[in-house]
Amino acid sequence: MDNSETTLSERIESILDFDKRLFFLIVVLFYLIIRYITNDLILQSIPGYEKLEDDGSFMLFHIFNTLNYIWTPFALLWKFTLTAFIIWTGSFAFGYKAPFVKLWQYVLFAEIVFILPELIKMIYFIQPSDDVTFMEIRDFYPLSLFSLVDAEQVSQKYHYPLRAINLFEIVYIVLLVLGYHSISKRSLSESVIVILFSYVLFFLLWLLFYILVYK
Repeated sequence: MDNSETTLSERIESILDFDKRLFFLIVVLFYLIIRYITNDLILQSIPGYEKLEDDGSFMLFHIFNTLNYIWTPFALLWKFTLTAFIIWTGSFAFGYKAPFVKLWQYVLFAEIVFILPELIKMIYFIQPSDDVTFMEIRDFYPLSLFSLVDAEQVSQKYHYPLRAINLFEIVYIVLLVLGYHSISKRSLSESVIVILFSYVLFFLLWLLFYILVYK
């Protein structure tokens, strides 16, 4: 590893010197607050919102969202654990050593990237015009392939994969490469190979599986 890579690794390690438990709580709170505000905007965009709210028509919507809020911290824990395990397994397959706990902690840090699209969506619709519809808010996925196509002209089975392939995912992959480089002390080129044949490969296989089993 040359001096420039060593310096980069040291900088990443210094950035990660914080309380991981507190950071996890902050990430969860960010998701909950942003999603709560966004869901409220979605409701208010529905014609006759106040009347439907008074009639109790949104009971199931509120129940579903409440369960989703409760599930958020567990879903994030599962995501971090699975992602770290996939990278750790890929590292092991190439004969490289990388502590699982440090990988998990770095994946936690990298999750910041995925808060950004949620934040952009909330800000974009913070003061929606009168002609904004529920569907427009629901289907708004900034900087994704889904935002480049007409949703009505694309089969439902491709909606999720098109949403999942976005600029933020690319940035996330770059962060994983840098994190693995810092944690494993492998070169950047070796780190790219590990991430490509672990996380990226699993990600693409998951999207393919989703398309094949979608009904």
